[in-house]
Amino acid sequence: AGIGKCVAMDLARRNARTILACRSRERGQAAVEEIRAATGNPAVVLRLLDTGSLASVRAFASAVLREEPRLDVLVNNAGVTGLPFAITSEGLEQTFTTNYLGPFLLTNLLLG
Repeated sequence: AGIGKCVAMDLARRNARTILACRSRERGQAAVEEIRAATGNPAVVLRLLDTGSLASVRAFASAVLREEPRLDVLVNNAGVTGLPFAITSEGLEQTFTTNYLGPFLLTNLLLG
């Protein structure tokens, strides 16, 4: 939703293979279908990613590096706000992990 979806739409309009990294399979698939229909680009795909889980970040990065021949652009746009204080299963504060640590780890893993 929001800025991330607009960026994905613009990339898809330029015929870019576009990977939507989403926490929710249902919302992500709906966005994929909407972007494909609006742009005519069939190369818009969904991959599940929760930047609040470093295990999820590692799995996502591993799959991208294994499955994609190249990666030209990475847009780190995920974020949360207003959540109650919570600790992840990895012992980290949830909002800080989702907004900062997860995207930082993802970027570094994808740099190769």
